[in-house]
Amino acid sequence: MKILIAEDEIELQNSIVTYLERDGNVCESASDYYEALYKIDLYEYDLLVLDINLITGSGLDILKVLKKNKSQTPVIIISANNSLDDKLEGLDLGADDYLTKPFHLAELNSRIKAVLRRGKFGGTERIEFNEISIDTNSRTAYVDNSPIVLTRKEYDLLLFFITNKGRVLSKEIIAEHLWGDHSDLADNFDFIYVHINNLRKKLTETGGKYIKTAYGSGYKFMED
Repeated sequence: MKILIAEDEIELQNSIVTYLERDGNVCESASDYYEALYKIDLYEYDLLVLDINLITGSGLDILKVLKKNKSQTPVIIISANNSLDDKLEGLDLGADDYLTKPFHLAELNSRIKAVLRRGKFGGTERIEFNEISIDTNSRTAYVDNSPIVLTRKEYDLLLFFITNKGRVLSKEIIAEHLWGDHSDLADNFDFIYVHINNLRKKLTETGGKYIKTAYGSGYKFMED
Protein backbone atom coordinates (compact mmCIF):
# COMPACT_ATOMS: atom_id res chain seq x y z
CA MET A 1 0.00 0.00 0.00
CA LYS A 2 1.04 3.59 -0.59
CA ILE A 3 0.95 5.60 2.63
CA LEU A 4 1.66 9.24 3.45
CA ILE A 5 3.14 9.92 6.90
CA ALA A 6 2.41 13.53 7.94
CA GLU A 7 4.49 13.91 11.11
CA ASP A 8 6.75 16.78 12.21
CA GLU A 9 8.85 14.78 14.68
CA ILE A 10 11.50 13.64 12.21
CA GLU A 11 12.81 10.78 14.34
CA LEU A 12 9.31 9.34 14.76
CA GLN A 13 8.52 9.98 11.10
CA ASN A 14 11.61 8.04 10.01
CA SER A 15 10.82 5.20 12.41
CA ILE A 16 7.29 4.86 11.06
CA VAL A 17 8.46 4.95 7.43
CA THR A 18 11.17 2.34 8.06
CA TYR A 19 8.79 0.01 9.91
CA LEU A 20 5.98 0.23 7.34
CA GLU A 21 8.32 -0.14 4.36
CA ARG A 22 9.78 -3.25 5.97
CA ASP A 23 6.23 -4.64 5.86
CA GLY A 24 6.04 -4.06 2.11
CA ASN A 25 4.44 -0.62 1.91
CA VAL A 26 5.53 2.37 -0.17
CA CYS A 27 5.79 5.38 2.15
CA GLU A 28 6.12 9.09 1.54
CA SER A 29 6.50 11.69 4.27
CA ALA A 30 5.55 15.28 4.99
CA SER A 31 7.06 17.30 7.83
CA ASP A 32 4.68 20.25 7.95
CA TYR A 33 1.13 21.33 7.14
CA TYR A 34 1.82 22.81 3.71
CA GLU A 35 3.95 19.90 2.50
CA ALA A 36 1.20 17.50 3.55
CA LEU A 37 -1.48 19.51 1.72
CA TYR A 38 0.72 19.73 -1.37
CA LYS A 39 1.29 15.98 -1.55
CA ILE A 40 -2.35 15.10 -0.84
CA ASP A 41 -3.42 17.41 -3.67
CA LEU A 42 -0.81 16.06 -6.09
CA TYR A 43 -0.79 12.31 -5.39
CA GLU A 44 -3.17 9.51 -4.47
CA TYR A 45 -2.62 7.45 -1.32
CA ASP A 46 -4.17 4.31 0.09
CA LEU A 47 -3.97 5.74 3.59
CA LEU A 48 -2.84 8.85 5.48
CA VAL A 49 -1.19 8.77 8.91
CA LEU A 50 -1.77 12.29 10.21
CA ASP A 51 -0.35 14.10 13.24
CA ILE A 52 -2.71 16.75 14.60
CA ASN A 53 0.03 19.17 15.69
CA LEU A 54 1.96 19.77 12.49
CA ILE A 55 4.42 22.64 12.05
CA THR A 56 2.65 25.62 10.41
CA GLY A 57 -0.84 24.17 10.80
CA SER A 58 -3.26 21.66 12.27
CA GLY A 59 -3.90 18.17 11.03
CA LEU A 60 -7.58 18.77 11.82
CA ASP A 61 -7.60 21.48 9.13
CA ILE A 62 -6.23 18.93 6.67
CA LEU A 63 -9.13 16.65 7.61
CA LYS A 64 -11.52 19.52 6.86
CA VAL A 65 -9.96 19.91 3.39
CA LEU A 66 -10.29 16.18 2.75
CA LYS A 67 -13.92 16.25 3.86
CA LYS A 68 -14.66 19.29 1.69
CA ASN A 69 -13.12 17.53 -1.33
CA LYS A 70 -15.09 14.33 -0.54
CA SER A 71 -11.84 12.37 -0.35
CA GLN A 72 -12.17 8.61 0.20
CA THR A 73 -8.60 8.25 1.55
CA PRO A 74 -8.64 6.56 4.99
CA VAL A 75 -6.98 8.56 7.78
CA ILE A 76 -5.43 7.49 11.07
CA ILE A 77 -4.72 10.36 13.45
CA ILE A 78 -1.67 10.18 15.70
CA SER A 79 -1.33 12.76 18.46
CA ALA A 80 0.33 13.43 21.79
CA ASN A 81 -2.92 15.08 22.83
CA ASN A 82 -5.20 12.64 24.61
CA SER A 83 -8.07 15.14 24.75
CA LEU A 84 -11.49 13.57 24.21
CA ASP A 85 -12.62 16.71 22.36
CA ASP A 86 -9.77 16.33 19.82
CA LYS A 87 -10.58 12.65 19.33
CA LEU A 88 -14.26 13.36 18.78
CA GLU A 89 -13.55 16.26 16.40
CA GLY A 90 -11.09 14.16 14.39
CA LEU A 91 -13.49 11.24 14.10
CA ASP A 92 -16.40 13.56 13.28
CA LEU A 93 -14.31 15.08 10.48
CA GLY A 94 -13.91 11.64 8.93
CA ALA A 95 -10.81 10.09 10.51
CA ASP A 96 -11.01 6.29 10.65
CA ASP A 97 -8.95 5.81 13.81
CA TYR A 98 -7.10 7.78 16.50
CA LEU A 99 -3.88 6.66 18.16
CA THR A 100 -2.34 8.50 21.12
CA LYS A 101 1.43 8.94 21.41
CA PRO A 102 3.53 7.21 22.51
CA PHE A 103 2.52 4.01 20.72
CA HIS A 104 4.14 0.81 19.50
CA LEU A 105 4.80 0.74 15.75
CA ALA A 106 3.35 -2.77 15.62
CA GLU A 107 0.04 -1.39 16.92
CA LEU A 108 0.02 1.37 14.30
CA ASN A 109 0.70 -1.23 11.61
CA SER A 110 -2.15 -3.44 12.86
CA ARG A 111 -4.54 -0.50 12.88
CA ILE A 112 -3.50 0.42 9.33
CA LYS A 113 -4.26 -3.13 8.18
CA ALA A 114 -7.61 -3.08 9.98
CA VAL A 115 -8.63 0.23 8.38
CA LEU A 116 -7.62 -1.01 4.91
CA ARG A 117 -9.52 -4.27 5.42
CA ARG A 118 -12.68 -2.36 6.31
CA GLY A 119 -12.30 0.01 3.39
CA LYS A 120 -10.38 -1.13 0.31
CA PHE A 121 -10.60 -4.86 1.01
CA GLY A 122 -14.27 -5.08 1.96
CA GLY A 123 -13.64 -6.27 5.50
CA THR A 124 -11.62 -9.34 4.55
CA GLU A 125 -7.97 -10.31 4.16
CA ARG A 126 -8.73 -12.19 0.95
CA ILE A 127 -9.57 -10.32 -2.25
CA GLU A 128 -11.09 -12.20 -5.17
CA PHE A 129 -11.64 -11.36 -8.81
CA ASN A 130 -12.98 -14.31 -10.81
CA GLU A 131 -10.12 -16.87 -10.99
CA ILE A 132 -7.65 -14.58 -9.18
CA SER A 133 -7.44 -14.26 -5.41
CA ILE A 134 -5.02 -12.45 -3.10
CA ASP A 135 -4.31 -13.13 0.56
CA THR A 136 -3.24 -9.69 1.80
CA ASN A 137 -2.00 -11.10 5.10
CA SER A 138 0.52 -13.53 3.58
CA ARG A 139 0.96 -11.39 0.41
CA THR A 140 0.24 -14.43 -1.75
CA ALA A 141 -1.64 -14.51 -5.05
CA TYR A 142 -3.53 -17.43 -6.56
CA VAL A 143 -4.93 -18.33 -9.96
CA ASP A 144 -7.59 -21.05 -9.88
CA ASN A 145 -6.57 -21.68 -6.24
CA SER A 146 -2.96 -22.43 -7.26
CA PRO A 147 -0.33 -20.10 -5.76
CA ILE A 148 1.85 -18.10 -8.14
CA VAL A 149 5.28 -16.69 -7.33
CA LEU A 150 5.40 -12.91 -7.68
CA THR A 151 8.09 -10.37 -6.91
CA ARG A 152 7.18 -7.65 -4.43
CA LYS A 153 6.49 -5.14 -7.21
CA GLU A 154 4.44 -7.65 -9.22
CA TYR A 155 2.33 -8.37 -6.13
CA ASP A 156 1.86 -4.63 -5.46
CA LEU A 157 0.95 -4.09 -9.11
CA LEU A 158 -1.67 -6.86 -9.09
CA LEU A 159 -3.19 -5.55 -5.86
CA PHE A 160 -3.24 -2.01 -7.31
CA PHE A 161 -5.01 -3.26 -10.44
CA ILE A 162 -7.65 -5.27 -8.58
CA THR A 163 -8.47 -2.52 -6.08
CA ASN A 164 -8.83 -0.09 -9.03
CA LYS A 165 -10.63 -2.42 -11.44
CA GLY A 166 -12.40 -0.69 -14.31
CA ARG A 167 -10.26 2.43 -13.99
CA VAL A 168 -7.69 3.53 -16.58
CA LEU A 169 -4.28 3.79 -14.86
CA SER A 170 -1.56 5.72 -16.65
CA LYS A 171 2.08 4.61 -16.52
CA GLU A 172 2.81 7.70 -14.44
CA ILE A 173 0.15 6.83 -11.84
CA ILE A 174 1.36 3.22 -11.65
CA ALA A 175 5.00 4.28 -11.24
CA GLU A 176 4.13 6.87 -8.61
CA HIS A 177 2.05 4.37 -6.66
CA LEU A 178 4.68 1.62 -6.68
CA TRP A 179 7.83 3.72 -6.26
CA GLY A 180 6.57 6.88 -4.55
CA ASP A 181 8.87 9.90 -4.68
CA HIS A 182 11.54 7.81 -6.43
CA SER A 183 9.42 7.61 -9.60
CA ASP A 184 10.39 11.22 -10.37
CA LEU A 185 13.95 10.01 -11.08
CA ALA A 186 12.85 7.94 -14.09
CA ASP A 187 13.62 9.29 -17.58
CA ASN A 188 10.67 7.30 -18.96
CA PHE A 189 8.21 4.69 -17.80
CA ASP A 190 9.11 1.85 -20.16
CA PHE A 191 10.01 -0.30 -17.15
CA ILE A 192 6.28 -0.37 -16.28
CA TYR A 193 5.66 -2.36 -19.46
CA VAL A 194 8.26 -4.93 -18.36
CA HIS A 195 6.59 -5.42 -14.96
CA ILE A 196 3.12 -5.68 -16.51
CA ASN A 197 4.33 -8.13 -19.15
CA ASN A 198 5.93 -10.33 -16.47
CA LEU A 199 2.77 -10.17 -14.36
CA ARG A 200 0.61 -11.20 -17.33
CA LYS A 201 2.83 -14.21 -17.95
CA LYS A 202 2.68 -15.33 -14.32
CA LEU A 203 -1.09 -14.92 -14.20
CA THR A 204 -1.19 -17.21 -17.26
CA GLU A 205 -3.80 -16.80 -19.98
CA THR A 206 -6.48 -17.37 -17.35
CA GLY A 207 -5.70 -14.26 -15.30
CA GLY A 208 -3.55 -12.18 -17.63
CA LYS A 209 -6.48 -11.50 -19.96
CA TYR A 210 -7.96 -9.03 -17.45
CA ILE A 211 -5.06 -6.57 -17.83
CA LYS A 212 -6.10 -4.49 -20.83
CA THR A 213 -3.99 -1.94 -22.65
CA ALA A 214 -5.76 1.41 -23.01
CA TYR A 215 -3.81 2.68 -26.01
CA GLY A 216 -2.40 6.15 -25.46
CA SER A 217 -3.70 6.20 -21.88
CA GLY A 218 -2.29 3.32 -19.85
CA TYR A 219 -3.82 0.10 -18.56
CA LYS A 220 -7.18 -1.07 -17.24
CA PHE A 221 -8.02 -4.17 -15.17
CA MET A 222 -11.47 -5.40 -16.19
CA GLU A 223 -13.64 -8.33 -17.21
CA ASP A 224 -12.66 -10.03 -20.44
